[in-house]
Amino acid sequence: MPAVTPIAVRDEDLATVKYDQDGLVPAIVQEHGTGEILMMAWMNEVTLRRTLEEGRTVFWSRSRQEEWRKGDTSGDRQFVREAYFDCDGDTLLFVVEQEGKGACHTGEKSCFYRAFGG
Repeated sequence: MPAVTPIAVRDEDLATVKYDQDGLVPAIVQEHGTGEILMMAWMNEVTLRRTLEEGRTVFWSRSRQEEWRKGDTSGDRQFVREAYFDCDGDTLLFVVEQEGKGACHTGEKSCFYRAFGG
């Protein structure tokens, strides 16, 4: 099992994040080592803080209106290695070590396995 590595939580960094009208910010998840984009999900202030403190990705489900820790049900956990926010503070990027089959709930490694025109 990969090691859990918490990321330092700094209030000045968290204050930079801009949430939408629903209190959410998009979070892109990229695989450590390959650079492959695995998925995009939503975070609120609580799940962002939990992700950084716990070293595992925690998201907000808009459909279920509840938080969910990636892999608690599927076993396909994500261990955070690096965390970034963009220049505008309105998008997050997490570089993770992906455990299990992959990130997509369909069983694919990445949620981005379909291409336009292909």
